[in-house]
Amino acid sequence: MEYTVHKLANIAGISTRTLRYYDEIGLLKPARISSSGYRIYGQAEVDQLQQILFYRELGVNLEVIRDILTNPGFDALTALQRHRDELRQKRNQLDVLLANVEKTMASKEGRTIMSDQEKFEGFKRHMIDENEGTYGKEIRTKYGDEAVNLANDKFQQMTQEEYDNWTRLGNEVKATLAEAVKTGNPAGDIAQKAAHLHRQWLTYTWPKYSKEAHAGLAQLYVDDERFAAFYDSQQPGTAEFLRDAILIYTGLKK
Repeated sequence: MEYTVHKLANIAGISTRTLRYYDEIGLLKPARISSSGYRIYGQAEVDQLQQILFYRELGVNLEVIRDILTNPGFDALTALQRHRDELRQKRNQLDVLLANVEKTMASKEGRTIMSDQEKFEGFKRHMIDENEGTYGKEIRTKYGDEAVNLANDKFQQMTQEEYDNWTRLGNEVKATLAEAVKTGNPAGDIAQKAAHLHRQWLTYTWPKYSKEAHAGLAQLYVDDERFAAFYDSQQPGTAEFLRDAILIYTGLKK
């Protein structure tokens, strides 16, 4: 079945302007242009639009989505399986947060007493589950179940002060890295500061730091398209830049 811009936009729940923009940036080209000058979309384009909207729902930048979909190694079925797993994970996370809200309400109504630690358990559990659902298989393969379980336990047991510091460091890593990428020099002072901040950020959850593990994680950021998409969402090439900066920082650059 074929669709015009208006018909496809209608069934997808997006604007015709969005479809035209996707065409302009080379993200979703129509199958053909009719003799009257209308964009015509076929089944392949419908399926591709579905993938685009899945990635958009997950917060992936349009430029990164284009790189993913045009990659010769892109497998639509594998991508759908990942989308399914991530959506299931989101559902589980919402269940955890809902339980936390219910418990908070019971505390406010005087039906139970909720400790300060419990008030944040749901949020931390949410983050652990989200990380496990998205990257768990790869991380466990690389570092082993014991190391990952210890890291999760350490994160879950963070005090509020530690959690606040960890969050602050994470934001500082992002801001410093964004400035460093503009320099184009992973060996520069700003880039090395970003690598050092990244190390500090990791030590809040890692049971034990090692240069080898740090460098290995940096390489995973590049090798795994989901990590790469996260870091490249604001500026393409950020994942590779961070990898290079960390390799220089650890002294393991080949």
